[in-house]
Amino acid sequence: MQIISGYNSGNRSEAMSPARNNAVRAYRRRLKRKGAVRFEVNVRSDDVALIKGVVRALADPAQEAEARALLREHFGGAQARGLKALLAAAPLEGIDLTRDRDFGRDIKL
Repeated sequence: MQIISGYNSGNRSEAMSPARNNAVRAYRRRLKRKGAVRFEVNVRSDDVALIKGVVRALADPAQEAEARALLREHFGGAQARGLKALLAAAPLEGIDLTRDRDFGRDIKL
């Protein structure tokens, strides 16, 4: 095998075999049908076990509903993007949004 600067397991000079290519493609199709996506996260080494536990709880049919509810309650759903979305999502009950019309000041020309 040829040594390449910066070599890692995914940086090879030879292409994948067609059988391996087909297997990877079929695996990705199965994941997509299940509604799964690949998601990579960088965390501190102390938090790895915690994150793995959260992922296991979300993947377990017996725990997923409770885990999702707990996470949504504590961290909320998707965050609003932009000022317009943030204002649309804001709780405006009990806030008086009316204001007096201001026609400016009288000017003598």
